[in-house]
Amino acid sequence: MTEIWELRSRFASALSLMYGREVPEYTTLVSVAEQVNADVAARDPHADRLGSLARVTAERHGAIRVGTPAELRDVATVFAAFGMYPVGFYDLRDAPVPVPVVSTAFRPIDADQLARNPFRVFTSMLAVHDRRFFDAELAQRLHRFLDRRTLFAPELLDLARQAAADCGLDEPEATRLISLATAVFALSDDPIDAAWYEELSQVSAVAADIGGVSSTHINHLTPRVLDIDELYRRMSERGITMIDEIQGPPAWSGPDVLLRQTSFRALAEPRRFLAADGTSYDGALRVRFGEVEARGIALTPAGREHYDALMDRNAPAADWDREFPNTEAQLESDGLAYFEYRVDEGAMVGDPIVYEDFLPRSAAGIFASNLADVNLANDTALGISAADSGYQNYDIAWLSNAIGVDVHDPYDLYRTQQERSRAHALAQLGRSGNVDTRGAR
Repeated sequence: MTEIWELRSRFASALSLMYGREVPEYTTLVSVAEQVNADVAARDPHADRLGSLARVTAERHGAIRVGTPAELRDVATVFAAFGMYPVGFYDLRDAPVPVPVVSTAFRPIDADQLARNPFRVFTSMLAVHDRRFFDAELAQRLHRFLDRRTLFAPELLDLARQAAADCGLDEPEATRLISLATAVFALSDDPIDAAWYEELSQVSAVAADIGGVSSTHINHLTPRVLDIDELYRRMSERGITMIDEIQGPPAWSGPDVLLRQTSFRALAEPRRFLAADGTSYDGALRVRFGEVEARGIALTPAGREHYDALMDRNAPAADWDREFPNTEAQLESDGLAYFEYRVDEGAMVGDPIVYEDFLPRSAAGIFASNLADVNLANDTALGISAADSGYQNYDIAWLSNAIGVDVHDPYDLYRTQQERSRAHALAQLGRSGNVDTRGAR
């Protein structure tokens, strides 16, 4: 039997191969990331502090978008076959440049599964009921359009349920599952209704990408890199146009925390369009881009509060050096980051837990840098207040109900991992022990 983690690894590889064929620049991005990672590993003895080179090199996250709760439930069914479950609630409507979606991330939730393959997919659903973006008449037409399409074939859903129930699949069903699941996220060559797509684009390019086409697709695949500033420089040297800045904190003297991301700009991809008179013509859309990320230590709520305060004022590196703890030991002693504990030479050693999740600010920043979204200043694009907009229809409880399973709180997952490891280490020591964050920088 092919176990779930193997299915996940094969699925991630299949998506990467497919996306590389569709977007050749992605292959360049992966190659440069691998070169940077190898160079960092060669010069830095602590390069594997947040994951082995093999894990970092293989690591990917994807991004997809769907339109309805029913489609989101099917996504949950498919990803459960690969041991990926919903974690976190992200409301991109609250971003500085609002995007009319709410999101979660499907990923492994156990440390051993993450170590085997940490593939994760950031999944967004169109907030059709939010009247700040869609008036009642447009929302009704959008619902009709979305209800007419079928993204996931019954055979795929049946195989996915079988894999989730049996914790894997035998052949040839395993290969069939991966083939069907990968094909769902290929870029479709179906003609696009030009007028309908343009109407939705006036609300948001993301709305058009979700509700203006007959299918879904991988919006981007993201490799992980150990030095994102160096990758940005090398990609620019190759003549690839990057977005204006790296999303996240500046490069500073302390350890990497949470997440830094950047991308090359969305590319013009040829698509076929339908005119109002029924004729078709060739055109292009700029929707998909190549993102890359550097992951750091997972922060506690208290650590996140410090982080957000600096990010909110766009603090320079000097302020980070002065105001944010610049060693793992201080982060641990101040209760600002999560650590996994083990016993080594009679002492309890704390190793940092890598941040496995996402940041709404970074996600929206990447979107805004690549897509021509309308700037909905003060959330009143249609003259409707948040209180009257259907805003409260979307929260983590709503999302859990829509998916049909609980959406995990990432803080709970990190806290559980930390406390279990601490209890295990203390049991081995047979006493309360001091924490040694040896190797910390």
